[in-house]
Amino acid sequence: MADDKTPQPEDTQFDQVDAAADHVAGELPQEPTAPELGTVESADTEPAAGSKTDAELADLKDKYLRLAAEFENYKRRTTKERADLFKTANQELMVALLPVLDDFDRARHHTKDTDNASAVRESIDIIQNKLQKTLSQKGLASMEAKGGAFDPELHEAITQIPAPSEDLKGKIVDEVEKGYYLGDKVIRHAKVVLGL
Repeated sequence: MADDKTPQPEDTQFDQVDAAADHVAGELPQEPTAPELGTVESADTEPAAGSKTDAELADLKDKYLRLAAEFENYKRRTTKERADLFKTANQELMVALLPVLDDFDRARHHTKDTDNASAVRESIDIIQNKLQKTLSQKGLASMEAKGGAFDPELHEAITQIPAPSEDLKGKIVDEVEKGYYLGDKVIRHAKVVLGL
């Protein structure tokens, strides 16, 4: 028991364990170990795995290049379509206004030799009504400002004058230039005169 309590250096303990392992290994038949099998298999399968990975990488690169090219073509196409849209955005309105232009030509042709002011006035009235009807079909609507309250969102005050009556104080006395809506949007503010 005294031998068990005697401290031994660590080096001697490891040497004893190594010697025992060598003794046991010497008694066992020599077979290839797992690491050796893994090395042999990896030598056979490594080139196959490497070529498979290279093929997948090449395939992914090809897909990426095709996708990038398709995206560039899409951007180019949409840019061209947008430019074409801006060029022809007013085409529908212009086509709708052509009959009004034709009416002006006919009116000028038929009234050029007349001294009858009422015939000229009548032709202008007909053309104006046609023009207003065409524009209203396209969403244009005029503002009614005269006599109403001033709204800076809709009106532009160009001057103030003394109100002709008490009920027009602080309200719109006169309309110098008509305002217009296109749908719900104000496209031109009415230029108005306010009463003091």
